[in-house]
Amino acid sequence: MASDGPFFITGFPGFIANRLLHRLARSGCDFFLLVQPALVARAQQVIAQLAGASERSLANFHIVTGDLSQPNLGIGDDDLETVRFQTTRIFHLAAIYDLAVAQDVALRVNVAGTRNLNEFARSMPRLVHYHHVSTCYVAGKREGHILESELRHAAGFRNFYEESKYLGELEVDSLKKELPVTIHRPAVVCGDSQTGETGKYDGVYYLIHYLLRWPTGLSFFNIGNHDVCLNLVPVDFVIEALAALAYDDVAIGKTLQLADPNPLTTNQLFNAIAESINGSRSRITIPPSWVQFFLMLPPSPKITGLPRHAVPYFFVKQTYDSSQAQKLLEPHHIQCPSFISYVDKIVDYAARHPVL
Repeated sequence: MASDGPFFITGFPGFIANRLLHRLARSGCDFFLLVQPALVARAQQVIAQLAGASERSLANFHIVTGDLSQPNLGIGDDDLETVRFQTTRIFHLAAIYDLAVAQDVALRVNVAGTRNLNEFARSMPRLVHYHHVSTCYVAGKREGHILESELRHAAGFRNFYEESKYLGELEVDSLKKELPVTIHRPAVVCGDSQTGETGKYDGVYYLIHYLLRWPTGLSFFNIGNHDVCLNLVPVDFVIEALAALAYDDVAIGKTLQLADPNPLTTNQLFNAIAESINGSRSRITIPPSWVQFFLMLPPSPKITGLPRHAVPYFFVKQTYDSSQAQKLLEPHHIQCPSFISYVDKIVDYAARHPVL
């Protein structure tokens, strides 16, 4: 579908924003790309590659130098009115994604930055759709089945990343009364289901790298458990979902959890990865309480490669309802693939690229 006006995208040139831009470029639309001054040279390189691959003109991609934490997003006078009066659709992907982020940084970027973007969005007379990318982990320390319609809670958070994304989503959720907003909550994003490519090693990659250290020995003892799922979504599924809903008015006013409706338990994940690496499943499952105790010991990160701030995510008793997202994505023939179907791809990529 052809665009009705330029997109305004934050978070470029980040891994997900780059891929989304490449996907959206197929529709023939133009783009305003908010880029921090220090990243302009990198952004220009990515655009040059993307323009060549998509057979689009460089003129279709306009870098707007700025900073989310500043009023009017720090956009200079030369671009400010052009962006404000021409933008029709927003994708807000910029965020500090770091489980160990300091509170002041998280609040400045993920909360104040989102608030600044909301104010800017209010001043856009042609705006027809505002897409905000959040996370399933706004649920914080809640347990049980998390609905797409649920947001506010007092259960607390494991870190300032979760809390800041929650506070940022509250800001955008309240904007639904005024503007055409869709909130997207991806689960744990991993590599491409077709190529294995990823931009960051975290989440399930801690388990993959742990098993790659000594496949025959470590795969014998399963450190996962049967009561906790780690909900994984490949990056290409997330990109296809965002692109498909970019022009879908039915999504306006909704919050959508881009999650696997049938996630594996961490015990099943362990076996799937072990089988991919070593061709064999575990023989013994270590009690979860023992595993958690060991992983929190001071020397554990050096032994396992799993930082202590990531440990709780292998013990989170949450599942995520994605029925609304599935309903909206079904007409576009998009569904989340099972982890089993692409585990070999992401394991192979991690093995061939020990360092990104």
